[in-house]
Amino acid sequence: MSRPDLEEIALDTPLGRMAGLRRAGRRADAPRVLALHGWLDNAASFVPLAPLLPDLELVALDLPGHGLSAHLAAGADYSFSGAVNAVLDAADALGWERFALLGHSMGGGIASLLAAACPERVERLVAIEALGALAEAPERTAERMRDAIAASRALRGKSLRVFPDLDMAIRARMTAGARVGSRLAEPAARLLVERGSRVVDGGHVWSSDPRLTLPTFLRPTQAQINDLVAGIACPTRVIFADPAQPYLPDALRRERAALLPQGELVVMEGGHHLHMEQPDEVAAVIGDFFTR
Repeated sequence: MSRPDLEEIALDTPLGRMAGLRRAGRRADAPRVLALHGWLDNAASFVPLAPLLPDLELVALDLPGHGLSAHLAAGADYSFSGAVNAVLDAADALGWERFALLGHSMGGGIASLLAAACPERVERLVAIEALGALAEAPERTAERMRDAIAASRALRGKSLRVFPDLDMAIRARMTAGARVGSRLAEPAARLLVERGSRVVDGGHVWSSDPRLTLPTFLRPTQAQINDLVAGIACPTRVIFADPAQPYLPDALRRERAALLPQGELVVMEGGHHLHMEQPDEVAAVIGDFFTR
């Protein structure tokens, strides 16, 4: 899988240095698009798709704790509100007052929240395999908080798994994806692992912050998610794969998409990382959405 003409960038933000990939030789008048990857992925998530969107000034970020970006300070929590502010900080560092968003999975959720919270800054939104956030039943609030605290305490002092070679890390990434219903082909897994691992004595370890694997301390209710989706004022195109992910069944994702004031829903055959494994088809669905 060939890489497009992308260059490495580093942005200094209040939360630490954020890394990313930016199109080299971009046009000054091209629409500005921030691309946000999924959970435990990184900016390489958009390497297959980027060359198929040549009319954009595309910046794919490594979100805090992912890829080549800095980890949050000790004692800090990874949260959706923190991620929203991190993306705004990155836009500020780029000098972008207004911009569009392209998000996949967790990145689509973050983009949804940002579009709802800051309509004055977000011009357009394409969300792939996500819209809003994962909901929690109100009666599970205390149980979720207890689980999150217990997991956080148990993580302290836990050593990182060392993979003797990169190929073993790639196979582990593919296996992990299959377990949660998001099977990943080897070329796509290789892109993510090459950027999401680092060399140590004895082999390779993940470069992502282990705290990213902790359960979310508090999730919104379905009613809150409905309100935030209805609050996304910008033109929005949502792309979902068929079959649907177990945590977001087809009926629910259609209900959410119907709440968008200016929304379009596209469902196409594919897996969770369809933007990496079927980039031509996804690029065709995006079409001229960002350049209108």
